[in-house]
Amino acid sequence: MGMANREISVNIPGNLDPVYSNRIQIAYKEDEFTFLFLHEIPGMNQARGKAIVSISPRHAKNLVEVLAKSVADYEQKFGKITSPEATAQQESNVTIRGYS
Repeated sequence: MGMANREISVNIPGNLDPVYSNRIQIAYKEDEFTFLFLHEIPGMNQARGKAIVSISPRHAKNLVEVLAKSVADYEQKFGKITSPEATAQQESNVTIRGYS
């Protein structure tokens, strides 16, 4: 079933900068899922790549479970997250150039 609950020590390097992403592109092949995190510049029809992260299919499945639980917990605490229909339709029609 999901990931076992265990505590691990996490070391975050001091030079690791946080990034903001408001769009994501996902690609996959047999042995990995690749997430391209982007920052779309409003009104410019441009997006800048911020991070590329590849994970195994097993970790991708675990990510789905953990993210679903986190969203449910968030909504219980702060209220339902809604997405305007226009935004959802617009996001599905974006072509990203310059990444292969």
